[in-house]
Amino acid sequence: MKCPFCHHDETQVLDTRVSEEGDAIRRRRRCAKCDKRFTTYERIELMMPVVVKKNGSRTEFAASKLRASLMLALRKRPVAAAEVDAAIVSIQENLLTSGLREVESGYIGELVMQQLKRLDKVAYIRFASVYKNFEDLAEFQNAIAAEVGHERKPRS
Repeated sequence: MKCPFCHHDETQVLDTRVSEEGDAIRRRRRCAKCDKRFTTYERIELMMPVVVKKNGSRTEFAASKLRASLMLALRKRPVAAAEVDAAIVSIQENLLTSGLREVESGYIGELVMQQLKRLDKVAYIRFASVYKNFEDLAEFQNAIAAEVGHERKPRS
């Protein structure tokens, strides 16, 4: 660790403590050259993967967009806010633990559908109807039937 005062490379750790919140390590250091003291903090840095959209463009992952999508599908549905929060955390954990640096938006859509299917079947169908871009009523009916476990054949 370089000294912020004289930029000398050698510093000595005098004291190490966990922060009150438990999310960082606080270290008191002393420079071996100028003898000045300073504090450093170590925090975990988790990087969400970059989202690759359908058109090939890349953007940062935005939890606010994830929340907005879930809330739109769950509009006027009897799902507690704590359950929505848990679904968002689950999706984010899945993305973090995937180890991927980039992830296609379709993959995130699939994770959202998994969570909605667990939370509320109507919200799941709402989201799927937009996400899967059903072309006609038969596709929509097949999706609903598959959800209830009675696969329908398309009409001729």
